[in-house]
Amino acid sequence: MKTRYLISGLALLSIISCKTPLNIAKVQPEKNISISKDLPEDQIFKSIIEPYKMELEGKMNTKISHTSVDLTKQGDDSNLGNLLADYTFEGADDWAKKNGIPGGVDGAVINIGGIRTTIAAGDIMTRQIYEVMPFENEVMIMKMKGSDMQGLFDYYLKTLKNNPVSHIVIETDKDKIVNQLINGKPIDPAKTYYIATSDYLALGGDNMDYFKKGEMIATGIKLRDLFLEKFIANPEIKVPTDSRLNFKNKKNNKTDE
Repeated sequence: MKTRYLISGLALLSIISCKTPLNIAKVQPEKNISISKDLPEDQIFKSIIEPYKMELEGKMNTKISHTSVDLTKQGDDSNLGNLLADYTFEGADDWAKKNGIPGGVDGAVINIGGIRTTIAAGDIMTRQIYEVMPFENEVMIMKMKGSDMQGLFDYYLKTLKNNPVSHIVIETDKDKIVNQLINGKPIDPAKTYYIATSDYLALGGDNMDYFKKGEMIATGIKLRDLFLEKFIANPEIKVPTDSRLNFKNKKNNKTDE
C-alpha cells in the first residue's frame, strides 16, 4: 500500500516539475485610436430612419401659436411663469371636475426652475415647448387641510422665490406677509383645498415640504402635453396681467431664477 502511494507521489512530482513556468507578458497602456470617423455611413440604416427624421423635424418646426411679446421668467410675476401656472390650473381643474372633485381645484403652484428657457416674440413652434419643458413631469392635485395651507405662504415669505402661482396671491413686506389669498379669499382652516402642482413639487421638491402634509392625487396628465394643448388652443397668446407675487423691500440676497 505504501509503495503504491510512493509511486503516485513521484508521478505527480514529475508532472509538476515538467511544467513550463508561467511568464507574464509586459503590458503597456497605449493611446486610444478612434476609428468612428473612418467608418462608412450605413446607407440602409440611413434610408430607414430618414423618413422618420424628416417627419419629426416637420412636427417640431410646426407653428402652434404666436406671441406679440417676449415670454420670460424674470420678476416676481413673470409672464411666462404665470401663463404656465394658469395652464396647469385649467388642466387640473377640468380633470378634477370630471373625476369626483365637483368644485375643481383652488389654485396652482409650479416651480420657476422647471421652466428651462424663454419664448421670444413671434411664432411659437412645437419644439419651443419641448425646450421650455423638457421633463416628463406629471400634473398632481394635492388635497390639503385648510389648517396646513399656511405652510405654502410661509414658504414664499422665507424664500421670496418667484415660483409661479395661479389663483393665489402672496404679498410680503420685509419679514411679514401682508396679503395671502386663495381664489380671492383668506384661508379657511376648516376647508379642504385642492392645489394643482407637479409630481416633483408634490414630493417636496424645491423644499416645498408643506405638500407632504397633503394627499396626492395623480391625474396622468403630462405637463408638457398640457402646455402643448393649451398653446395650440390659443393661436394668439394673451399674457396674464394680474398681480400674484409681490415681495416688497426684497432683500438683495433673494434672487429670481
